[in-house]
Amino acid sequence: MENGVAEPSRLGRTRLSDGRALGWAEWGPSDGRPVLLCPGAATSRRLGFGTDLLAGLTVRLISVDRPGLGASDPQPGRSLADWASDIACFLKDRSLGAPAVVGFSQGAPFALACAAAGLVDAVALVSAGDELANPVFADRLVPDVRRMVDLACHDPVAAEQLFSGMSADAMWDMVITMSGVHDRSVYTGPNFAHAYRTAMAECFAQGPAGYARDTVLAMRPWPFDLAAITVPVALWFGVEDASPVHSPDFGESLAARLPNATRSLVDGAGGAILWTHAEPVLRSLL
Repeated sequence: MENGVAEPSRLGRTRLSDGRALGWAEWGPSDGRPVLLCPGAATSRRLGFGTDLLAGLTVRLISVDRPGLGASDPQPGRSLADWASDIACFLKDRSLGAPAVVGFSQGAPFALACAAAGLVDAVALVSAGDELANPVFADRLVPDVRRMVDLACHDPVAAEQLFSGMSADAMWDMVITMSGVHDRSVYTGPNFAHAYRTAMAECFAQGPAGYARDTVLAMRPWPFDLAAITVPVALWFGVEDASPVHSPDFGESLAARLPNATRSLVDGAGGAILWTHAEPVLRSLL
């Protein structure tokens, strides 16, 4: 095991009311406290975190593929509200009650959509992608990201076509290129790299459409009121995070918009803080 990454203990698919299915993976005791994981961009249910800690913390980690990614059936034109509806059905079918939820990187708005819908009782946002379309970031985005955000806002169809040019290999190259030294040392570790690249390959198994839709939804204005999310939200950032698509202010303005938020900045860590600091992240939910 490397940085708490291990093969899933359980894999499955849950049928939704409209006939589609969501693919999922689980780690930890089956009777543990449910913690839902909304994975980062272009990965899948297979990449967990902190799996060596789950038994001791009595946590049941459940990662769910979003529609069109991995083992989940596609849902063209879906919205963040549609994701929350899917998760409501998923939780009811599996008798999971109101779990905690972790949103890593691009998974952040999907985790917050679940919170806005009243489905979870605690949130952790780790190396979170922010609402980059918010005017507060108008002058803080690198030019390429600024252009992608503008395209997603003004011509989402064209943006989706652009993002459909991504592949698992291209995503891996992009992540490694834009990562700082701290993150590259995690991502390129032999076992971690295998798990990460396997999750990326599974993400694109149905093609790039699911990833493209995710990215458009993340880069457009988020269609829920952050001020109405009253459950605890813990934001975690490594100060060495070099990703241009994570929060430009390390969640400062995002935390200010959430009524019950705390923000932790960790020295000597980067965007891979989900794996290097899994225990405090999980404890913040418990």
